[in-house]
Amino acid sequence: MRRGDKGQGADQAWKSCLTPLDLLIVMNSPRDLRRRIKSVSSTAQITKAMQMVAASKMRKAQEGALAGRPFMHLLYKIQRAAARRISDFTHPLMEVREVHRRAIILVGAERGLCGALNSNLFRIITQYDPHQSTLFITAGRKAAQFIARTRRQLVAEFAYGDKPTFPEARAIAGLARDLFLKREVDEVRVAATYFVNTLTQIPGVIEFLPVGEIRLAKIPGLASEEELVADTEESLFEPSPEAVLSFLLSHYLNISMYQILQNAKASEQSARMVSMKNATDSAESLIRDLALEYNKLRQGNITKELLEIAGGQAG
Repeated sequence: MRRGDKGQGADQAWKSCLTPLDLLIVMNSPRDLRRRIKSVSSTAQITKAMQMVAASKMRKAQEGALAGRPFMHLLYKIQRAAARRISDFTHPLMEVREVHRRAIILVGAERGLCGALNSNLFRIITQYDPHQSTLFITAGRKAAQFIARTRRQLVAEFAYGDKPTFPEARAIAGLARDLFLKREVDEVRVAATYFVNTLTQIPGVIEFLPVGEIRLAKIPGLASEEELVADTEESLFEPSPEAVLSFLLSHYLNISMYQILQNAKASEQSARMVSMKNATDSAESLIRDLALEYNKLRQGNITKELLEIAGGQAG
């Protein structure tokens, strides 16, 4: 090895041990550092503004998700209580069939910049057959983009706003109901993110059709089938359990889908607020490091010039 090559290799090995910030400091002049500080400051202002907007939307979305949760849990409890008391009751929406084809309603975010929220949800979908045995109904732009990118069969695409509405949920549930009643699919599942709190959102898949017990996922606050069976509280259905259940099934799917959209939107806004806060904090930390190094470099140059002047006067 030539001497020059040896020196160049040592220099590359030394640079490989440096962090990106160290490389930026070593390789740039004070002017470059000023430009970098200005650029990161502009980015921090943008992420801070996005954080404030997401925080405002997050509060409203969380209120919507939490307000309807007790009613949805009670509705599920009534549905299971009525179904248990009717052993010979049959309804097209409760028909359990052998699964040859299934539909999955994928509820994703409308926009990105929400951390790993979408990727965690889409990772669950990879376990399902991407070909003809699984059909997809999407809610949210990111969900539709994922289905198109992975070449899965998309039946319909729906959008929902920052404040989901009941007609939006009814349209999604209506399409799923029609596919099931026409026997184009044998079951329908919903893949969505369940909101727990600002820092916790749980992606999962739950049963949607046929209407029955939810077994695939444990939803916080929702009583399990064992807890419902152990409940000794007496219930009286008027005019009869059959009439109550027949009426309930026509509305249960719509209300359930509306609550799913509310949880998905609360999860999206919460994840986006946290993601933008982390980005802002990282940018501010980088600005402090760059400013400190810029001041050190500037002070070093001033000291060097003073020493040169003093040396010149002594000579």
